Amino acid sequence: MNSPNLESIFHALADRSRLQMVERLSNGPASVKEIAEPFGMALPSILKHLKVLEDVGIVISQKSGRVRTYQLDPKNLMGINDWLEERKKTWNRNFDRLGNFLIESSLENSDGG
Repeated sequence: MNSPNLESIFHALADRSRLQMVERLSNGPASVKEIAEPFGMALPSILKHLKVLEDVGIVISQKSGRVRTYQLDPKNLMGINDWLEERKKTWNRNFDRLGNFLIESSLENSDGG
């Protein structure tokens, strides 16, 4: 699978049910039945949501006998983390500039300038 873009990953996570499935899988691998338990959905609907998550590389699955087990694939989630870290650096630089501006303005005003 090619690396999905962030829009695809965010789109997949924008659905509340899929986000809850990811939260469930953050505790460890789970079978389809275990993932489906808290949802009042038919199994085909659960599988459809899991397919969306698998298509964008958020989860991976393996089948052993009749049981399919899903787990998180952290490498694509790290892409989200990298994107957020870049946004955070930009915001921090802007806050630093604002802080410096406010300090300089305060000093100028206290000098009567």
